[in-house]
Amino acid sequence: MWNKNKQNTPVKSTDSLIGHGGTLEGKVTCDTNLRIEGNFSGEIHCRGTVTVGEQGTVRSTIKAQDIIIAGKVYGDVVADQRLMMTGTGQLHGNILAGTLSIMEGSLLNGSVTMAEEPATEKAGGLQKNGHTDKAGKRGSKQAETA
Repeated sequence: MWNKNKQNTPVKSTDSLIGHGGTLEGKVTCDTNLRIEGNFSGEIHCRGTVTVGEQGTVRSTIKAQDIIIAGKVYGDVVADQRLMMTGTGQLHGNILAGTLSIMEGSLLNGSVTMAEEPATEKAGGLQKNGHTDKAGKRGSKQAETA
């Protein structure tokens, strides 16, 4: 009765921010983007993008869709799609990512594992594009005359 005139409007998602000078400890789970400009210790699970700003320091494992590191991260990171380290970014931990971009000036101490995607073609396979290799022709003609 009261809700007859109201339309169902979708709730807009709000990004989360840990601001410069702020310190937070614990476990963060979010469906939106997260930006850290302060200090964080604990665990981060995010379905959006986690950005560690230039002033940010994170002592945590991070699991997110996309991760951008411009500050300092101490811990392992898992990016389901993309991890990008800017020129000011530092990571002291291991990486598991779909794609990886490391800019000049960034620091990485750890190992990198790339998530495998199925190849569309096998590497080194024969290509059937109608063009033949001249050296291959010569080799087959020499074999016929021998």
